[in-house]
Amino acid sequence: MAVLPDVPNVVLIEATDTDFRWMLGEHCCQNGLKLPEGGVDDPVVLGVVRAITMRLHDAGSRASWLVVCNGEVVGLCSYRRPPTDRCVEIGYGIAPSKRGNGYATSAVAAMVEAAVLDPSVDALTAETAVQNLASQAVLERNGFARASTRIDVEDGEVIGWARRLT
Repeated sequence: MAVLPDVPNVVLIEATDTDFRWMLGEHCCQNGLKLPEGGVDDPVVLGVVRAITMRLHDAGSRASWLVVCNGEVVGLCSYRRPPTDRCVEIGYGIAPSKRGNGYATSAVAAMVEAAVLDPSVDALTAETAVQNLASQAVLERNGFARASTRIDVEDGEVIGWARRLT
């Protein structure tokens, strides 16, 4: 569990399959945690993040977390896949009802701190849709720089971001 900077009472807790079963309504309450109004995310997105978490765990990585504030899961963050060539892409999302409170900025800061301690990682990357100004600001506040652009079939033009850790 990591305490997040900038937002009081916010921590990262390693995500498990039991957590995803709970968030998807397949399992009863989880460790005294509660869910925000409307849940953490769409069930399809939760399924995708659950699969990412399982792939990370299968590869020996524990880099998937619940973002928790005052006992409530306000979001999720993780590596998107195990590190390759000492680089890893990160992903993060905050529940729609909890956005605009600094949780994403703090979660990314904590992921950067975790990556600094991960001997298999020297650099982080991320992608944002061109129109997602809030997510771009989160990355900029955490020392990421624009590195590329590409066209994604779902999101249209996306910006690639990078941050060296060494």
